[in-house]
Amino acid sequence: MATYVPLISSGTAGSLGVLHLPRLWQKLSLEATDQLAAGYPGCGKGYDGMTLGALGLDEAAIKAFVKTSKPTYPQFEAWVKANGTSVTADAIAAHNAAVTGYLHDDATRQGILSANGLSDGSPKDAVNLNNLDDWFEFHQAVLK
Repeated sequence: MATYVPLISSGTAGSLGVLHLPRLWQKLSLEATDQLAAGYPGCGKGYDGMTLGALGLDEAAIKAFVKTSKPTYPQFEAWVKANGTSVTADAIAAHNAAVTGYLHDDATRQGILSANGLSDGSPKDAVNLNNLDDWFEFHQAVLK
């Protein structure tokens, strides 16, 4: 069975306006069907955990919903809105600021830049560094 590198950026939001939520849906959906590329958690501690915490979502419940229902993205957002305990404009704004303001440690940043043949420098934010990392992994898995 083929596996897929998730290519939806953490900087992408759906109609609820929550950054990273579309990527979380994609990763959980791929994991639920055993199609998530090695090295990618369906729900990790970084942005995934931040998103669950900000919206007041239970990891086991959201994983079970995705596995049993295989929702489209709008169906996933509707479930999040109905089941999250803090899906408010203030919580979303604070979460989005945390996502865009997050910086990787120096070693992680340098490792991602180096793998992509870039010298130490830009980008510095985790969203764009993660994009570079995903694109590199996609290139290695599919195009090389």
